[in-house]
Amino acid sequence: MSRSPSLPDRPRLDLDPEMSEAERLAAIRQHYERLVSVNDELDQRLSEATDRREELREEVEQLKRRNETLKTSSLYLATVEELTDDGVVIKQHGNNQEVLTEASPHLESDLEAGDRVAINDSFAIQQLLDDETDSRAQAMEIDASPEIVYDDIGGIDEQVREVREAVEDPLTNPEMFETVGVEPPSGVLLYGPPGTGKTMLAKAVANETDATFIKMAGSELVRKFIGEGSRLVRDLFDLAAEREPAVIFIDEIDAVASKRTDSKTSGDAEVQRTMMQLLSEMDGFEDRGEVRIIAATNRFDMLDEAILRPGRFDRLIEVPKPNVEGREHILKIHTRNMNVDDDVDFADIATSLDDYSGADIAALATEAGMFAIRDERTEIRRADFDAAYAKVEDADEQTTIPGPTTYQY
Repeated sequence: MSRSPSLPDRPRLDLDPEMSEAERLAAIRQHYERLVSVNDELDQRLSEATDRREELREEVEQLKRRNETLKTSSLYLATVEELTDDGVVIKQHGNNQEVLTEASPHLESDLEAGDRVAINDSFAIQQLLDDETDSRAQAMEIDASPEIVYDDIGGIDEQVREVREAVEDPLTNPEMFETVGVEPPSGVLLYGPPGTGKTMLAKAVANETDATFIKMAGSELVRKFIGEGSRLVRDLFDLAAEREPAVIFIDEIDAVASKRTDSKTSGDAEVQRTMMQLLSEMDGFEDRGEVRIIAATNRFDMLDEAILRPGRFDRLIEVPKPNVEGREHILKIHTRNMNVDDDVDFADIATSLDDYSGADIAALATEAGMFAIRDERTEIRRADFDAAYAKVEDADEQTTIPGPTTYQY
């Protein structure tokens, strides 16, 4: 840590009482000269500090202006192709246009061929971006072998069967499709309310097929720089091809595949550009070998028709909230490792859980266990489930926003 230079010591005047008058005058004159010297040095330092303050103020103003420029102008993604004496050769993503341009002075010494950079409308390099492999690792969650199995999923047996036919069978038994002469479905879209098991179903398929599970939320495909979202989509499919057999799971796909509008804003245009890249990748999906795609959404009504047409998502599978038999099954799944009293009737509890999703039922079972722990018991009783149900219902009433229509469940 740097330290400011110390100030000169203040001269002191020491007069000996035995000095003669002439010696006293000489000492006072010498002390005065030292005071003048120190004062001159302090004036010089003050002048230097004032000049430095002005320089820093100008630098801060330049950084502020540059920051405002970066925030207000569109930035595009490009790759440095070559560094020459005349400038920097870059290739813009999306149109592969090569341009000879200049870099900001503070970036010149840091640039190397192959670097990803952000450029403005004049093709001037404004920012050096992280390495491509870093962005892929940050954005994608890779699980080589998910631990979820079909026995962990309850209440959606028909949906499990349809997904297994469309995704698992082509990976485990491709010869059957070749013999029959049927092309396997190119993609499966799961839609329905939150907490009904869509993500768990995708993980169970990946586990059963011993495939790499690559998960990405649609919101993560909406990137800051123009062209980066579509680049990330290409990376997603390229990574799956490297790790095949693989299952790509895109959650919240409505974030990038919503219905197109006439909006001209740069944000909407970038989302649509990303969706176009996704559509393009899915069109060539049958040539990607042992790679299958599953997507999920809670807002089926928001999806663009282009993403729903056959050839992209051949199977649209609704995953609803479970019926009473499904709720009983889910209760048994989430309590199979719990010490539950034999008198607890899951069928009776399930009848009172109308409109509960699988996630809601899992939370109810956990809450019942917490009531037993609170009473310092190791066995969960029916009263604990009743108390948990009352607590959950009370929480729902407190968080419900009143509206013009009251729905009865």
